Amino acid sequence: MARIAFIADDLFEDSELRVPWDRLRQAGHETVLVGLEKGKQIRGKKQRETVTTDAAARDVTADDFDAVVVPGGYSPDHLRTDMDMVRLVRTAFTAGKPVAAVCHGPWMLIEADAIDGKTVTSSPSLKTDLINAGARWVDRQVVEDGNVITSRKPDDLEAFSDAILRHLGEEARARPDDSAGAEQGAGI
Repeated sequence: MARIAFIADDLFEDSELRVPWDRLRQAGHETVLVGLEKGKQIRGKKQRETVTTDAAARDVTADDFDAVVVPGGYSPDHLRTDMDMVRLVRTAFTAGKPVAAVCHGPWMLIEADAIDGKTVTSSPSLKTDLINAGARWVDRQVVEDGNVITSRKPDDLEAFSDAILRHLGEEARARPDDSAGAEQGAGI
């Protein structure tokens, strides 16, 4: 099964972390919460989720993961100023691995130079930022353009999770499964 990095810091959108995290784990994938520091307790903006990071961005590489998920909230605005986080997302993107961002998560895709020429969606408040960065913005529940997956809001999380799972299924068919028996991430 796949190993997926979820990147987050304080004030992430609670459901945008929880719903895809749970769906991916239920499908048998390993999820790892990557933050600015290993073992840091972070809290969702709605105060419904408090989670502990499994790893620091400076201590991992895109080679450690099969995909990256960027929940929204205020977290992506903070994370995009950290060069190790940007490196992780950019390297995963350029390697052709699925990179999924929801709501305000596409801010990280802008910083990682992962949206120029791509069709994407997001929270409507990011529309101008994404267009200025070279993306074609559309108002849809989920958009898949190559290895980039984007969604607008918490109401879209089932479709967003389904898209990630589809991409991981394609990845699994493209390479042999060498992660049997991998330990699940401990942060959530």
